[in-house]
Amino acid sequence: MPIKTIFLDRDGVVNKEVDYLHQIKDFEFIPGVFEACNYFQDIGFKIIIITNQSGIARGYFKENDYHKLTTWMLKQLEKKNINILDIFHCPHGPESNCECRKPKPGMFIAAKKKHNIDMKNSWMIGDSERDITAASLAGINKTIIVRSGHKIDQENSKAKYHLNSIKDSKDVVKF
Repeated sequence: MPIKTIFLDRDGVVNKEVDYLHQIKDFEFIPGVFEACNYFQDIGFKIIIITNQSGIARGYFKENDYHKLTTWMLKQLEKKNINILDIFHCPHGPESNCECRKPKPGMFIAAKKKHNIDMKNSWMIGDSERDITAASLAGINKTIIVRSGHKIDQENSKAKYHLNSIKDSKDVVKF
């Protein structure tokens, strides 16, 4: 049976935006992210994080640094009873022709195949138009763009909802 999922971008949605974040000391959760994720789980959603990590391709940090930070983040989330089903990341740079880097839908398609996801009843919460475009190309029409990360051009955004932060998403994401 297909599952419904909340897809989250990492930087700017789960944690405060820091250019090329790769050290635990620089990681700060967005206020309200724990409550929002617990709410999503309570109403039957699984949570998957989808993140571009071009700092790896640019040589700012190594793949191993990304994995150390991710392991630490997952432990912090688990302490708050938040279970992340999976995390997909793209280590490539913007000039790459890969299929995984958002705004391409590759990470979403891989998640769908791996976890049998019902894309029509799933959501994407991102902080850039790249997140919304990738989700849309993968068949997700329930999209939220938050203002807690990148600067948003709300006039031209294709997101269904524009919110200040993930904490406000509890007002729009329903059963």
